[in-house]
Amino acid sequence: MMHLRCSVSACATTLDLHDRALACPKCGDLLEVVVEPGSTDPADLKRIWLNRRLSYDPRDASGVWRFREFLPDVYGPDGIVTLNEGNVPLIRGQKTASWACLRDLRFKHLGFNPTGSFKDLGMTAGMTEAKFVGAKAVACASTGNTAAALAAYAARAGVIGRVYLPAGQASANKLAQALDYGAEIVQIDGSFDDALDALLNGNDPDLYFLNSINPFRIEGQKTAMFEMLEQSGWQVPDYLVVPGGNLGNSSAFGKAFIEMKQYGLIDRVPKIVIVQASGANPLFRMWDAQAEELKPVAHPETVATAIRIGNPRSWKKALQGVHFSGGFVLDVTDEEIGDAKEMIGRDGIGCEPASATTLAGLRKLSESGRIDTDASIVAILTGHVLKDTDFIIKRHKKRSMADAHEAAGVHVH
Repeated sequence: MMHLRCSVSACATTLDLHDRALACPKCGDLLEVVVEPGSTDPADLKRIWLNRRLSYDPRDASGVWRFREFLPDVYGPDGIVTLNEGNVPLIRGQKTASWACLRDLRFKHLGFNPTGSFKDLGMTAGMTEAKFVGAKAVACASTGNTAAALAAYAARAGVIGRVYLPAGQASANKLAQALDYGAEIVQIDGSFDDALDALLNGNDPDLYFLNSINPFRIEGQKTAMFEMLEQSGWQVPDYLVVPGGNLGNSSAFGKAFIEMKQYGLIDRVPKIVIVQASGANPLFRMWDAQAEELKPVAHPETVATAIRIGNPRSWKKALQGVHFSGGFVLDVTDEEIGDAKEMIGRDGIGCEPASATTLAGLRKLSESGRIDTDASIVAILTGHVLKDTDFIIKRHKKRSMADAHEAAGVHVH
């Protein structure tokens, strides 16, 4: 039977699948869902998933629940809380590939999800479980995207949604989404990490917690890799490049590849590369120093607000995927992020700033010769271009002012 298990292999404590614990009662580390996909032949399973795209079952309209053999599928068609998430494109890079000196670059654009970010993939699974266990109110801490997703899915589930935001740090676009979907907003002085601590230390037994340390969130998010490989004809890329914030996505994708290889769906895994912003880069600092423990960044700062996180709670789970795949971690500056975001826009794709860390990292890697320019690469774009329009306007205003000063012969320092 499916169940929860401590994510630390040396501990391996198990709990009931529907236990509402957020951490292992023995060692305190995060939990994970143990799936049992059954004995269906991998080739048959791939055909089943593809055929479901023609189905009218509400589970099959979702790009998450279509892969339910690898999910805790105990809810039935009427128990699923869904907005038909998933089913997002894999877009080939053109100008972006040339700019990064790469020949085979594709973007898995999770910003095409219903609320404009990858968070919807995890939220359908997490909210479905919340509804199943009878939760009346759900909550999260957020830099904005999780808040929007929780608010929308809470509205669909008919439960109270409450979001804790670092005051003045979430983009107006994301805040507007959470308000529009009817969530209760709690503003916290400080960073995302402070907002998360405030929520965790609230000790409200009536709140069902839906940040990515909730193991059901990870289950939903991992299906992006099943879909990506299906879109690739099950040809595994050489690299998967992911933005690094709270590291839930990195954890989810690593779990997906481990499970797919274990059950014979693929015979190798891509190298997972996590890219952080240099002002919010605790995992990179740990990796670079070859340290055993992560030291939080006390005051994270980056224009990529979605990954402005100094104490990522999922770092151990994320590193499991990096080590399993033979990948690595790097960081990029805000200026590199801005340049990459602009190039993604020039390719007709668009994304929020945090997404552009992937392209910025790839350019840095190709210029240094650290990756083969002929390698096949999939880069994750986590959020839609309309998630942070203020960033775009400010950048172009700054450029227009600089151009005007240059034309007038004025040097601005």
